[in-house]
Amino acid sequence: MIMSKIKVDILASEGKNTSVTLPSEVFGRDVNVPLIHQVVVAQLAAARQGTHATKTRGMVSGGGAKPWRQKGTGRARHGSRRAPQWRGGGVVFGPQPHSHAQRTPKKMIAAALYSALSERLSDSKLFVVESITTDAPSTSKALQALSVIGDYKSALVVLHRDEDIAWLSLRNVPYIHAIAVDQLNTYDVIANEVIVFTKASLDEFLVLSAPAKTVEEDGEAKPAKAAKKVKAATPLEVADEAPVAEVVEEAPVAQVVEETPAVEVVEEAPAEETPVEEVAEEAALEEPVEEAPVEAAAQEAPAQEAPAADAEFGEGSYRGDTPPEGFEIKGKIASKLFHTPTSPYYKRTSADVWFNSEEAAISAGFTNVTEKKK
Repeated sequence: MIMSKIKVDILASEGKNTSVTLPSEVFGRDVNVPLIHQVVVAQLAAARQGTHATKTRGMVSGGGAKPWRQKGTGRARHGSRRAPQWRGGGVVFGPQPHSHAQRTPKKMIAAALYSALSERLSDSKLFVVESITTDAPSTSKALQALSVIGDYKSALVVLHRDEDIAWLSLRNVPYIHAIAVDQLNTYDVIANEVIVFTKASLDEFLVLSAPAKTVEEDGEAKPAKAAKKVKAATPLEVADEAPVAEVVEEAPVAQVVEETPAVEVVEEAPAEETPVEEVAEEAALEEPVEEAPVEAAAQEAPAQEAPAADAEFGEGSYRGDTPPEGFEIKGKIASKLFHTPTSPYYKRTSADVWFNSEEAAISAGFTNVTEKKK
């Protein structure tokens, strides 16, 4: 249960007791047992050295000779006396050196500590004393200063690092564990019955436990954020005062804009109107001249494509790459053979001359390739 204000009496062996107000964010939290357990387990695991080790059969000395021969003895076969089943042999899956440390976030460690302190305070087992300091180290006087908290089996005394006399006075008491305020941890809190803070150590702990919240409450964090915003919001002013801005202003970009030849070309282009018109007139005059040969070529093209009788091979023949329709017989001039579409060599044969019938090919002096093969 979180309380808004927590007041704790500062016990003094002599004189009147005073009180101190504790922050509820630290001493008024709900007890989170699973979190405390996780942090304590991680703390104890990190304290393990992890140096335990056993030897495998490859590390044990000896075992180079075979105990007895493979067959004929009636006993089980073995190859080495250092096998795991032998006395003095290696260990299978034994422990090996490794780290047991667990990663625990700092916020979880702090939350577990605050939860443990809150639990001790709710059970009236957290005390604050004025001081344990005496003129000289004395265990009896230190225990007399702690007698104001009542009976206890074990106590965790949190001291400031400057309280040297208190450290020396309590170091030989077996049921009291003295610890520095900056080393306070969850395990020591739950391992002892009562927790005792001195006034100096409590003030130091309050500073260490919630420094960020204290700054925000005092309003010191807001000016820092405002300063960052001002720096981010005024880059132009800094640029104006910096010499870099002058270089940017005097950069050759402006000169390039003023001296660019593109502007001159644009201004001079419309001035030369006469050459443009003359070129247009000449182009108009040259256009029909160029069209004439195209029309002549178009008129001559069908004359070349029209099937005509070849003077060398007679009527019904045609020489060219694209024969007219009906000229399907291929003829080879070198061999004087012709191939019909039914010939097995027709597709892989290139024609020198085309015929529209076998009679035309025979009259031109060509022989059917199928008859030649016979």
